[in-house]
Amino acid sequence: MGRFYSHQVTAMLSKNQIRQVRALHRKKMRREEGRFLVEGEKVVAELLASNWPVQALYATPEFINSYSALIRQAGITAVACTADELTSISTLISNDAALAVVNCPATASFTSLAENPWILALDGINDPGNLGSLLRIADWYGIRQLVCSPETAELFNPKVIAASKGSFLRVAVSYQPLDAFFASLPQDTQVLGAYLDGACIHNFQSAGQGGVLLMGSEAHGISSALAPFVTHRITIPAFGAAESLNVAVAAAVICDNLCRLQS
Repeated sequence: MGRFYSHQVTAMLSKNQIRQVRALHRKKMRREEGRFLVEGEKVVAELLASNWPVQALYATPEFINSYSALIRQAGITAVACTADELTSISTLISNDAALAVVNCPATASFTSLAENPWILALDGINDPGNLGSLLRIADWYGIRQLVCSPETAELFNPKVIAASKGSFLRVAVSYQPLDAFFASLPQDTQVLGAYLDGACIHNFQSAGQGGVLLMGSEAHGISSALAPFVTHRITIPAFGAAESLNVAVAAAVICDNLCRLQS
């Protein structure tokens, strides 16, 4: 059966395109070019349905035909590739659908607690997979704003984008020194800090007031410089012998309890 395209398609992946896409595997080039990669069928489809600025699309004929309406809506020309060609330029082990080159949006800034009842603040979360998972968790629990320390992993790292499963499209992420961020908040803002020796989250009484949930890295925890801003030290009760939880897992458990206590 022949290929059918309902919109403009380029049917060759050039050496220059290969070079340009592979360059975006590196943080230095992402910063210089102001572009990043989105990979895989579901995430690229979500991207095309959003209003994010897509600069280029490389995809298999099957993807192009299946999502022709979204490609037309995005107003871009798709470059048809085989799955092997896609995999050769992708950061994924295997890519049999699509890869998009996206212009980095303007840097997000913190809005207000009035617009975001709960904010997730991340202190030194330098693992890209964890940051991506935290974006997905925030999205699941209706948290629309992440405020990250400068030491936190880069949002546009391909591993962050992949682990977020499309949640980077819906959750705003800003980077700034967290001590200055906390100092700028109203004095009565609740700041919940996750500690191993905190009070049990099950008994927290003020979830309805909203505030900031602060998570530190698994290796170092919350920085000592941020401890004075924490109004409630909380923890997740342990029932076994594990030393600690992965930071994304811990954030999910805490967010679930906050949502339950709010309702």
